[in-house]
Amino acid sequence: MTVQVLLLWEDWADRSLGLPAYQTAGAAGADICANLPIDQRAAGITLAPMQRVVIPTGLRAEIPQGYEMQIRPRSGLALKHGLSLPNTPGTIDSDYRGPLGVALINFGDSAYTVRHGDRIAQAVIAPVVQAQFAVARSLTDTARGAGGFGSTGRT
Repeated sequence: MTVQVLLLWEDWADRSLGLPAYQTAGAAGADICANLPIDQRAAGITLAPMQRVVIPTGLRAEIPQGYEMQIRPRSGLALKHGLSLPNTPGTIDSDYRGPLGVALINFGDSAYTVRHGDRIAQAVIAPVVQAQFAVARSLTDTARGAGGFGSTGRT
């Protein structure tokens, strides 16, 4: 199934970086690039260990109603450098029209510089179901019951 997400470039954005793109035919996420303002392109943005920063993408989006854009970390950056998202997955709602930024955190033990054009995250478009919430007098019993974190065992 194909869903069309409309994208709008910020006035200052480097359009030569292209739009988010799937790197393989079976990819679930489209890679998103850091699109830095002109005055930050040469130096990049350096994250110290445990520092969080929003990296601009130079884009705004119109996501169809009934869908969301999930922003997820790139596994290579996470494994090799400790970069992740502090709110993974980040959610961009269908009614948001502001600038798309990627909140990154450096869990690594050394500084990391995000360069202009680096692939920093991936976008997954997913359907959204809005629930109706209601108060109940009781809940049905299950084998798990109230067992919480780790209650189903180690493996």
